[in-house]
Amino acid sequence: MPRSMIKFGAVSENRKARFSYTIEDTIEAGIALTGAEIKSIRYGLVTIVDGFVQKRGTNLFLAGIEIQKLPTAARIVNFDERRPRQLLLHRAQINRMIGKLTERGATIVPLKLYFNNHGKLKVLLGIGYGKNRADKRETIKRREWEKSKSRILKG
Repeated sequence: MPRSMIKFGAVSENRKARFSYTIEDTIEAGIALTGAEIKSIRYGLVTIVDGFVQKRGTNLFLAGIEIQKLPTAARIVNFDERRPRQLLLHRAQINRMIGKLTERGATIVPLKLYFNNHGKLKVLLGIGYGKNRADKRETIKRREWEKSKSRILKG
């Protein structure tokens, strides 16, 4: 049986995205989901690590995320676990993001999936550019230096 139900706060976080991409800008968006999908997300049965945003016509869709079915409701409710889900944004925000997507090397990745104070599911999207190996090594060095600096100051 899945863990306890989440009412507010973070459901899933994509820490790999901040390591693999240089995030320039973030934007909060809603997602069009079915009731069974929301229930599965409340129990934490979602993975956003492989997620990305793609353009279809004049809309944006969140693809690559996986929402697993609840084991207790699998025979009653059927939904495709990996289907692309439409993002709910204002037209000006969609146009701005489509403009960013046309830039060379730009991609939009989900950083965090959470329930806001009103109980609505939101996704925090990051507009970023892929890092090369040298940039990733620099990130690791900086992180290690921060750890050792905090140890020295603490002791």
